[in-house]
Amino acid sequence: MAKILVVDDAKFMRTLVKDALVPKGHEVIGEAENGMEAVELYKKLKPDLVTMDITMREKDGIEAAEEILNTDPQARIIMVTALGQENLLTKAIKIGVKDFVVKPFPPERLQKAAEKALS
Repeated sequence: MAKILVVDDAKFMRTLVKDALVPKGHEVIGEAENGMEAVELYKKLKPDLVTMDITMREKDGIEAAEEILNTDPQARIIMVTALGQENLLTKAIKIGVKDFVVKPFPPERLQKAAEKALS
């Protein structure tokens, strides 16, 4: 069972992520609605996996992922992104993000990405 931090500015998206991962035995130990919260919670909670939205106010998902990976190069992060953000995904993969899932996603796609990132 993995401990997961869910980061998205939309509450319904955080709920969709939880609904996909909790039935697979994972535990959501924290939620953040922007990149600044994500970085703070990551340091405090030390989750096994982070699902990270790209487009958020205050600090976007790329900046947050980069900051987390700078403090913990072993961090496992999956970007959850809207269509049309391919240029940002390239940057995310370069900085060390493990995988990405495009919204709207079937739960199986997120489950597979989580399994891959955690293995």
